[in-house]
Amino acid sequence: MIDLRWIREHPEAFDRALMRRGQAPAAQRILALDGSRRELETRLQELQAERNRLSREIGERRRLGEATEDLLRRVAELKEEVKRGEDELRQLEARLRDELVLFPNVLLDEVPDGPDESGNRVEREVGERRHFAFAPKEHDALGRGLGMDFERAAKLAGARFVVLYDRLARLERALAQFMLDLHVREHGYTEVAVPYLVRDAALFGTGQLPKFAADLFTTTAGLWLIPTAEVPLTNLVAGEILAESELPLRFTALTPCFRAEAGAAGRDTRGMIRQHQFDKVELVSITTPEQSRAEHERMTACAEEVLKRLQLPYRVVTLCSGDTGFAAAKTYDIEVWLPGQGRYREISSCSNCTDFQARRMNARYRPADGRPRFVHTLNGSGVAVGRALVAVLENFQEADGSVWVPEVLRPYMGGISRLEPR
Repeated sequence: MIDLRWIREHPEAFDRALMRRGQAPAAQRILALDGSRRELETRLQELQAERNRLSREIGERRRLGEATEDLLRRVAELKEEVKRGEDELRQLEARLRDELVLFPNVLLDEVPDGPDESGNRVEREVGERRHFAFAPKEHDALGRGLGMDFERAAKLAGARFVVLYDRLARLERALAQFMLDLHVREHGYTEVAVPYLVRDAALFGTGQLPKFAADLFTTTAGLWLIPTAEVPLTNLVAGEILAESELPLRFTALTPCFRAEAGAAGRDTRGMIRQHQFDKVELVSITTPEQSRAEHERMTACAEEVLKRLQLPYRVVTLCSGDTGFAAAKTYDIEVWLPGQGRYREISSCSNCTDFQARRMNARYRPADGRPRFVHTLNGSGVAVGRALVAVLENFQEADGSVWVPEVLRPYMGGISRLEPR
């Protein structure tokens, strides 16, 4: 959530920030609401001061044996006036809050401007694309011979689900275990096992609610299935004041992720690219404002290392203003090369959310001067397990439908080096 005081002090910068994201200016409307609220607060303070003065005068008159009926009538009038004013103030505060929670984070200056993904900037390409002596297949066609079953998944749950069998299921598990071990043993993240169901407040804190409720799954018990482990991991510090010496905190978790994909109707309906349920290894950092830019680069490098160890070619792009997510101030997407599709596809997004989520969660730290400040939060995929499986299948396939297992995964596969068609 954007700091209201910042909007008061920088209304033009606030409007520019909205316009960079393709939204209409709103500073005038917000400041008008804020002005009405502040005027009403001042009026209520004046009315309360008058009530206090009259109460003292009533006491003095009673001490002197004088009549107080006129003052009592005025006090009763003031009581009703204050009650009406407090009701109006609550309504104004609710309107102002409802407006503020729908504004996206302010982008960092270095984020390129652009209307959509066409404006994203490629920062680097890493690894060499393999040259095939045959036409490489897409993962869904290749996977059917290896134990990838969409028909039975649809029988169980409908579209956008998959069932994996035997060594293919083991390969997916190997990918997840490899990623966790890398991030914990070499990158210094603390592994955390988190709930897969969360309350409204947790999703509000990270920015999914109220704006993106349609993309989420909810339960009859009023809880929500997590769309990403970012939600529970980031909310671990909600409502807390951390010691500066604790920072940065770095968490990682392997969880299923559940997404209704309401905003992606008709996109990627085949295969495992866009599913209602998938596994992901998530990275979350909680830092000071001074650390967050460097932490963003570090987190992105940690996610990149996964693809380097798997020997998968990829590129890193900076998302433009029109493609950056609601809570992010800057995002790097890591896109892996899929030879079957002949294109790069996102496999990780690493975002610096600055203090946007921290304000919604009231997550702070106490620096040396003793005055609490909001932390900065960052999150990234380290990486999406299903998409990593897709990338391995497409990049390591052979003409006979078999797939080589990347060397780094073979210890997790009991030494198996090749998946043969079933």
